[in-house]
Amino acid sequence: MSLTKTALDARADFAQALAREAGKIALRYFRAGGATGATLKGPQDYLTQADTEVDALIRTSIEEAFPEDAVLTEETGGTGGAQIWVIDPIDGTANFARGIACFAISIAFCVDGIAEIGLVYDPVADELFSARRGGGALCNGQPITVSANASPGTAALDIGYSRRNPTADYAALVARLLEDGYDAMQFGSAARGLAYVAAGRVDGFYEAHLYGWDVLAGLLLVSEAGGSASAFPTTLWETGGAVLASNALLADQLKARLPL
Repeated sequence: MSLTKTALDARADFAQALAREAGKIALRYFRAGGATGATLKGPQDYLTQADTEVDALIRTSIEEAFPEDAVLTEETGGTGGAQIWVIDPIDGTANFARGIACFAISIAFCVDGIAEIGLVYDPVADELFSARRGGGALCNGQPITVSANASPGTAALDIGYSRRNPTADYAALVARLLEDGYDAMQFGSAARGLAYVAAGRVDGFYEAHLYGWDVLAGLLLVSEAGGSASAFPTTLWETGGAVLASNALLADQLKARLPL
């Protein structure tokens, strides 16, 4: 299946407006303390009232604007479809609930399993990262590119931690990267970490287990910003898998060091 440019343009414009509207809700809750209505889905896996309200806004808006499209979100699931929106209403909810301004709204629109539109919106910084397949990557309308850093000794990586993998594996992985000279950090939001790779603020991102709603928008951003992004097929969207993204100059080195 393919969509016309007009149909994709309409969805891209819609998604940008929707991301900003969702960001208003998230920002209102964040400024009020973030943790309103917070519960735990599992260890360190938070769900807040803001997640629920942002999810409802995004799902309802898409269903009204494009009833022919399917919707899959972290919080309310969904069913598959050839045309599908994959959403994380707040990526980095643990940060959000603690009042840490490191979270983002992630919106991807996919056709036949391929991301065509990707947006990551940071409402605190008011930065909207956006990409269209084949159209480059932008931040607030200005072109962005990955870094040109080829040296581990000056490179910074966002290395996410997943409780779905052994702690010892994560510690060993970080130790290897530090020994290679990399600076390792953890933002706690995969969507924002990938957006930062696309913008050249960090040189790479890796996490051993993430879901489609966490990464589809961000991976498109990195690819369209001239970087290297690992594949994330539909079979992994709801079961999870490893993700690696970086500038092109570090890609081969990182692929040799990090399990995918």
